[in-house]
Amino acid sequence: MLDVPPLVVAVVIAALVFDYINGFHDTANAIATVVSTRVLSPTVAVMMAAILNFAGALVATHVAKTIAKGLVEPSQATELVVLAALIGAIAWNLITWVYGIPSSSSHALVGGLIGAALVHGGPDVVSWSGLADKVIYPLIGSPLAGFVIGYFIMVTIAFFFGHMHPKRTGAVFRRLQLVSSAAMAFSHGQNDAQKSMGIITLALVSAGLIAKPEVPTWVMLACAITMGLGTAAGGWRIIHTVGSKISRLEPVHGFAAETSGAAVILTAGHFGMPISTTHTITASIFGVSSSRRLSAVRWQVARSVVMAWVITLPASAAVGAASYFVLGFFE
Repeated sequence: MLDVPPLVVAVVIAALVFDYINGFHDTANAIATVVSTRVLSPTVAVMMAAILNFAGALVATHVAKTIAKGLVEPSQATELVVLAALIGAIAWNLITWVYGIPSSSSHALVGGLIGAALVHGGPDVVSWSGLADKVIYPLIGSPLAGFVIGYFIMVTIAFFFGHMHPKRTGAVFRRLQLVSSAAMAFSHGQNDAQKSMGIITLALVSAGLIAKPEVPTWVMLACAITMGLGTAAGGWRIIHTVGSKISRLEPVHGFAAETSGAAVILTAGHFGMPISTTHTITASIFGVSSSRRLSAVRWQVARSVVMAWVITLPASAAVGAASYFVLGFFE
């Protein structure tokens, strides 16, 4: 039987807590639009998202490998570093959840990891090129892609369906939105649950419990189940912000936003980029709404959301660094 260090056990527990919080914090990504357009009831939408988040979490490990070996030198990512990173991410997620701000769980985790690693070993332990290629560039590019694709999907729909009676259009896209919201929920699980898989794998490599940063099957299952349970708990504050405060949505807008968001997230997941599903779907809603007219977007709410995007990495890095410093006294 393996002698598992207590700190590794603490990391696994903290990672699953983060995964659970990620589930209810980011439920809005998958179902806010389908709930706000009244295509599905909140209860049915949450359960659908929980099941598809679970399924999505099991299909790939590209993003998990980026977290496990692409951002911080694995030999320097001690159990204490990883635990501090998780504390930073959890703290930021809870703060933004309380205030209903749709911030990024992904970037909260990355920020916490970078902050803790910097305090532990200095700048040399961070893969700055990996951070730029896999996090910073996608941080900018994924919302832009979501905005542009959402805008053009909506313009295309208006061109082909503009002559149709609004009631008939609504009926068509109510059915189509069931598919797009399912795709969004699946893509969320495929990208977001992998972050917890990666952080646990990183701790296992550091402790010498596994030889290389390949995600064990039990880690995949534990993270998939935990995210599904978290999603089932719902994140109603953020659902309200994403689904109704940004812009008034009809089924056709929900379909366009979810389709563009899912396309960007699945593409990023294929290339191992831990992007923010929150940023992507929110930007897609901005793009879809802007296709009608700029005044269709409540820009005051949009500004506060964008500010949360900007400060998530440095804020969670600061909490991760502080957590590492405090945990050092108990080592």
